[in-house]
Amino acid sequence: MSNAPLMPKATAVWLVDNTALTFDQVADFTKMHPLEVRAIADGDAAQGIKGMDPISTGQLTRDEIERGEKDPNYRLKLGESKVVLPPAAKKKGPRYTPVSRRHERPSAILWLVRNHPELKDAQIMRLVGTTKTTIASVRDRTHWNASTLTPMDPVTLGLCSQIELDFEVQRAAKEKPVPAAYGGATLLPASETTKKEPEFEPSERKEDDLNLDAVFAKLKTIGGKKQQDDDEQ
Repeated sequence: MSNAPLMPKATAVWLVDNTALTFDQVADFTKMHPLEVRAIADGDAAQGIKGMDPISTGQLTRDEIERGEKDPNYRLKLGESKVVLPPAAKKKGPRYTPVSRRHERPSAILWLVRNHPELKDAQIMRLVGTTKTTIASVRDRTHWNASTLTPMDPVTLGLCSQIELDFEVQRAAKEKPVPAAYGGATLLPASETTKKEPEFEPSERKEDDLNLDAVFAKLKTIGGKKQQDDDEQ
């Protein structure tokens, strides 16, 4: 329920013409200034406006008006209107940008192209209310004012809110394909590169020593036998 009746000025005209309510009571009910209500009563304001009966719309009752006429200090209470307004249709299309801000859109586009290259043209169009041709000219540096453009944050310029910008950036990040993992050579972990070679165990060293002793003993045997053969000759 609204704090003011439908068509406050027309309602004030009807109350002034058809009731004995005070100017303050009418002003409080219609959320207008008492002097404006007085001007309506004097014919200096709201000329040509047809009064609207708040009783027919269910915003006031006859008993409520009579109670106010009896007590000048009483304030009328607004009832629930029987008139249901249809919801405003949501307009589709590019965002409206005030005329005073339109010359700043190329700077905002340049900022978005440089800082968020993942954004699509359609997303930039929604954020700053521009066209695809303008985006392409700024990106390709073919814009008529490209030499003097300075990147500027669209949030700072008032072209969009930070929530809207974050939403579009996160949406673009989700749609961006994940790069394939590189399948080439990789560095070995530190545990492998710092691993020390195990030292020879005493048993292995002893086995090697035994093998060497056996070789020397064999050589001595061969040498001694050869010398004995020489002596016999």
